[in-house]
Amino acid sequence: MTSPVPPHSEQHETLDPTDWVAFRARAHAMVDAAIDKMASTTEGRVWHEPPASLKAAFTEPLPMRGQGGDATLAKLTGLLPYGVGNTHPRFFGWVHGSGTPGNLIADIAAAAINANLGGRDHGAMYVEKQVNAWCRQIFEFPETASGLVVSGTSIATIIALKTARDQALDFKSRTAGLGGEKLVGYTSTQTHSCVARAFDILGLGADALRKVPVNDAFELDTAALRAAISADKAAGLTPFVIVGTAGAVNVGAIDDLETIADIAAENQLWFHVDGAFGALGVLNPAIKPRLSGMKRADSLAFDFHKWLHVNYDAGFVLIRSEVAHRKAFSERPDYLKGAERGLAAGNPWPVEYGPELSRGFRSLKIWTQLNEHGLDKLGAMVTRNCEQAAYLAAKVSAAPETELLAPVAMNICCFRFVAAGCEPTQLNALNDEIVVQLQLRGIAAPSTTLLKGQTAIRVNITNHRTQFSDLDLLLAAVIEIGTSLAPQFT
Repeated sequence: MTSPVPPHSEQHETLDPTDWVAFRARAHAMVDAAIDKMASTTEGRVWHEPPASLKAAFTEPLPMRGQGGDATLAKLTGLLPYGVGNTHPRFFGWVHGSGTPGNLIADIAAAAINANLGGRDHGAMYVEKQVNAWCRQIFEFPETASGLVVSGTSIATIIALKTARDQALDFKSRTAGLGGEKLVGYTSTQTHSCVARAFDILGLGADALRKVPVNDAFELDTAALRAAISADKAAGLTPFVIVGTAGAVNVGAIDDLETIADIAAENQLWFHVDGAFGALGVLNPAIKPRLSGMKRADSLAFDFHKWLHVNYDAGFVLIRSEVAHRKAFSERPDYLKGAERGLAAGNPWPVEYGPELSRGFRSLKIWTQLNEHGLDKLGAMVTRNCEQAAYLAAKVSAAPETELLAPVAMNICCFRFVAAGCEPTQLNALNDEIVVQLQLRGIAAPSTTLLKGQTAIRVNITNHRTQFSDLDLLLAAVIEIGTSLAPQFT
């Protein structure tokens, strides 16, 4: 009997380079271009608007025949100047981390290994296990707690709240759904929108999330929280979770986590903390006491790609009860059967703690950052950012042309330019335009928010490259631009 002849394409085609020497040269060229960009990130404009030519270059039809490595390299290097700008020391918008060159090396290693961290027994799994152990240590969770590297706090929140929901319903919801149960949860009006989205995705409905008022410091009003829980119980509803915030996205406010933990315990509710960036305030000795209640949480969601400057994306969820966490997600069909030996060992697998079976090697970037720089140095960067926000607030308060709009709790300073003769709506429009002009001119990139109806220039500092002189430059530019534009808005 003759053996079948392989198809022609199988005999000759491959996606590997046919010339490894040429490929090595192309790879080195990309690395050199990337390092050049990172080495010069403190120079020049903060943000470059993508030109029409770049936009047009990415509207070409689907290539049926490849353009080759050199042409692809040219397009890749052409993208380098047109990022968001968050690697620059005067990027102050939203809450973006600034990245590090060391993570470039980690990403190269991760790409070469090309590991799937959904499960199985291989070297990358032990890196993630060590990251888990380090996270438990940083946040003083018990050794029996479980964790999972995810894309960011939005997914981490879904994982945590699903675990809370399932536990509240004795895990019957995994197969039977909510079954008519009217679960409700509580958070502040300042909490990130990902919490309401999680309620939507989990079938609870965003209306089941009670938005509790805040006090003058933008912290959750715990008296109002107690009242809301009592009212819902009286109405026949079932409270199941309280979400406290460690670093509200608008102003950086920290809820009274100790009192919230007490209220959760009194009512036998799950206590979750949204610590997207603020959880890492524990690395600042001046902030850490205000975060003491965080270690009492049933779950914690936070990002490494914000205040620990790991390159995007890298989030994490910590859950106090490994049993509840795994019970909420574990499902091992026959084709994912574990073993004591061989490649199917290493149980339990990460897929048992979240929705993803296919998972990239994100944990290598986190491990690299912690291993290269150490927690003390990373903590010093967090502390300096808090000091810089306080410094800017003091300068804003001292300048007659500017007004502080919220207390500085950590690393966010919200203020506005003030001009005589401007009505409230005109003043809001003026401050919106100041921010746009700062961005378009490449001077700085803050964002805006609305506080008590007033548009704020919102300066978030999660950047290890920011210097105090950058804040001096920012404020001077705000005053200069505001003064020149004010006549157009009065």
